[in-house]
Amino acid sequence: MRTLAEENYLKAIYNLSQHESGATASKLSEKLNVKLPTINSMVNKLAEKELVEYQKYKGFILTAKGQKYALEVIRKHRLTELFLVKIMGFGWEEVHDIAEEVEHIKSPAFFEKMDLILSNPKFDPHGTPIPDKEGKLPKNTLKQLSSIEVGKTITFVAVSDSSTDFLSYLSRVGLTLYSTIQIIDREVFDGLLKIKTNKQTITLSGQVADKILVE
Repeated sequence: MRTLAEENYLKAIYNLSQHESGATASKLSEKLNVKLPTINSMVNKLAEKELVEYQKYKGFILTAKGQKYALEVIRKHRLTELFLVKIMGFGWEEVHDIAEEVEHIKSPAFFEKMDLILSNPKFDPHGTPIPDKEGKLPKNTLKQLSSIEVGKTITFVAVSDSSTDFLSYLSRVGLTLYSTIQIIDREVFDGLLKIKTNKQTITLSGQVADKILVE
């Protein structure tokens, strides 16, 4: 039986390993808000259970078994977020912390029922892929809104930042998932972007546009 802390570490290592910098001890310390000696102690325990190994220049890498467990937790988290939004009526900016608690429930039947109610969804309310029961992720090729040419029309399908502050900002300016967006103008100097969506014109900073993913 895996502990809550072990599941959090596996999930954090998986998420960090998706980025070029990898899951180093310092990155884990920053992400989990835990001191380095504690990080090293827990990683050693995970290594003893053959869930994690260390690779030079890459940091901590999940074994096949470790990745399986990490994706199980991630599946539970993303299913829960979607359930909270679609069935319970929460805002997409409200669900992360609740899902952090629910993801550690051990009952497979609980999440199978949730999956059934949601009709086997592929993406969570932030547009992030939900792993299936075998840990496979649906593929998508997304681009940053900031990279789209002026005059093009695309669809807003995901965010790369699911923090409460960012999602609340998007809600305030009227940007919702699966909205159609037309690029009206771009300021070359600072990337300021003028877009048209939902019958309104919105100006976004380059930083915001970088975090909006489209297809």
